[in-house]
Amino acid sequence: MVEAKELYDKKEKCPICEKEFTTKKTRSSKLRLIKRDEDFFNHYSGENPIKYGVSVCPNCGYAALENKFHSITKEQGEIIKNNITTKWNKRSYGDARSLDDAIETYKLALLIGNLLNYKKLEIGTICLSIGWLYRLKEDRTEETRFLTLARDQFKEAYYNESLEGSNMDEGKLSYLAGEISRRLGDKEEALNWLKLSLSSPSTKQNPALDSMAREQWRITKEL
Repeated sequence: MVEAKELYDKKEKCPICEKEFTTKKTRSSKLRLIKRDEDFFNHYSGENPIKYGVSVCPNCGYAALENKFHSITKEQGEIIKNNITTKWNKRSYGDARSLDDAIETYKLALLIGNLLNYKKLEIGTICLSIGWLYRLKEDRTEETRFLTLARDQFKEAYYNESLEGSNMDEGKLSYLAGEISRRLGDKEEALNWLKLSLSSPSTKQNPALDSMAREQWRITKEL
């Protein structure tokens, strides 16, 4: 049961249809971290903020991660209107979300990300979040499917995209590709990516990441 005090209403204005709506967010002061998985997923004692990471306009169906919601051009807006809004069955995700609700919002954001040709890193981030939500739901099959999609997008991003302006660097991205590969049982792939992370200058400048990469490389090696 979600306690009301854990959530608050945030007002949004859709950049496409310009209608106002409210979406729930978690109060950071109420978050109590229990543990952090090696692929950076945080577990909390109460409501998990990941469930509210995607804003969805109930009127036109436009959905995106909060930090991406207003970064849309007029041309992209037309793509949404033609491909999403025309088929949209109006509904709101503005109340407390179940895991299934949250998964729906991220899958809608993923559909839109593919329509708008988001960068591989952005698509991978959405896929990783969906994998995490399935982890909370204890659905191993779907978690594996979306972790695989995330890993493949991250590999593409590592070799083909600039990470400038993102919250990711080469060390962290190669670590993630390695750790996800370890979780998927791809030992050689995991070792290669973790080794790549350990050789990255950005990892050497991040003692916590360096320690994690060394530990996960050791665990993988012993498998």
